[in-house]
Amino acid sequence: MPLVLLVLTACSNPPPIHTATAVDLERFMGDWYVIANIPTFIETNAYNAIESYRMAQDGTVATTFSFREGGFEGPRKAYHPTGYLIDRQSNAVWGMQFIWPIKSDYRIIFVNEAYDQTIIGRIHRDYVWLMARTPQISDADYQGFLQLITEAGYDVSKVRKVPQQWN
Repeated sequence: MPLVLLVLTACSNPPPIHTATAVDLERFMGDWYVIANIPTFIETNAYNAIESYRMAQDGTVATTFSFREGGFEGPRKAYHPTGYLIDRQSNAVWGMQFIWPIKSDYRIIFVNEAYDQTIIGRIHRDYVWLMARTPQISDADYQGFLQLITEAGYDVSKVRKVPQQWN
């Protein structure tokens, strides 16, 4: 019986995921277009998805995730979770709260020097978001994103591009 418990415990603890060394929160705030993701159930049919961050007075991160459901002309959906900084040394590990009292794991795996491209992930590697300050990125940048998330332990076959079309 102890062997079974050891195996179950080992399966429940995923290996660490590397995050950005230091995130400048002021530069990170603002709008991010979701270029691709391993989607959650609310995102499976999202178009023109944008994640927006702003620092709140109380030190939390006011977040708005909005998208069009089912097509570019579909109904607009918006969610307003609150981000809580967990690791204040790097600012790369947050708890994201959609429903009290549950805080979901949220990690800034990568942000480039220009703060115009980022990868957000989770320790369980079940969801990932590739985001940019513009609605499109080059194929080379996209392939670079896929390489980074592969190195982080994600199954890239689950990644889907999020349609972005802005007039």
